Amino acid sequence: MKIARFTQAFGFENLRFDEVPDPSPGPGQAVVRVRACSLNFRDLLVARGSYGRAVKAPLTPLSDGAGEVVAVGEGVTRVKPGDRVCGIFFQSWIEGEIDDDKSASAMGGAINGILAEKVCLSADGLVHAPSHLSFEEAATLPCAAVTAWNSLFHSGRLQPGESVLVQGSGGVSVFALQFAKLAGARVIATSSSDVKLDRLKAMGADTGVNYKTTPEWDKPARAFTNGVGVDHVIEVGGAGTLPLSLKAVRRAGHIALIGVLTGGGEVDPRMIFVKSVRVQGIYVGSRKMFEKMNRAVESSGMRPVIDRVFEFEQTIEAMRYMESGSHFGKVCIRVNAR
Repeated sequence: MKIARFTQAFGFENLRFDEVPDPSPGPGQAVVRVRACSLNFRDLLVARGSYGRAVKAPLTPLSDGAGEVVAVGEGVTRVKPGDRVCGIFFQSWIEGEIDDDKSASAMGGAINGILAEKVCLSADGLVHAPSHLSFEEAATLPCAAVTAWNSLFHSGRLQPGESVLVQGSGGVSVFALQFAKLAGARVIATSSSDVKLDRLKAMGADTGVNYKTTPEWDKPARAFTNGVGVDHVIEVGGAGTLPLSLKAVRRAGHIALIGVLTGGGEVDPRMIFVKSVRVQGIYVGSRKMFEKMNRAVESSGMRPVIDRVFEFEQTIEAMRYMESGSHFGKVCIRVNAR
């Protein structure tokens, strides 16, 4: 079978496609024929070698993928050959809160990822994919969708009629928009592109703000809520956007701190305690959250938004396309496993 990996060093130019023996499942394990993967911003950082010193080569990249089970080991009852499944981001985070041991099981970073024709995973680290989704659509769920779900419902305890601000049109923000509308919330979206704002509004966003032409986008966010401020902010920018998010959120509101797309930096904490804002760091979520989310996806018929699908050998092209920021929703890779 074919596998993609960084063998000695990171950098786009160092990703190799090698032939290796097919894996065999041990007790409690399942072999999955991978049909599709999807990209997250984290995958770009890993590929560049800038995700952190704890991530070392050799490494198979990517956390998100979907396929079908082809073999199971002794004692496995959760899945069987032929089942359509997704791997979970943290292979050891089944339920409860995150801890060091669970964090050390992150695919495509702490441990090998899923960019291969076949992978052998713990059966406990798999969930059944929603039946109406294609493999490409199912492959978008493990990181971005679970992150959005955790942000809104586990951390945020979103209620119908509340307001949510989403930043940009990447995977997490688009999923957050979809989930928020399913829950009966009102959504304000920001983007640097009027074309993308029109697409977000066509998907259900109640209003949109171009942050290039309106750099103080906290003002229309407060106006959207009659001066009160939004109930929830899906904060994917980090230090560069957090100050405006703190202005946009209501007193005692909730900010789900997810990404650092704008890089690091200093944040004045005074606004947090003056407004009694709850800022919660979100690092994907557990299998239990994933399974609850999948029930909602299946019952509603919701479909992920895919911008473009690349072939397995075009992985670097797919990463460079995502790096350009021109995508809307998710970028996927089709894996043609034998």
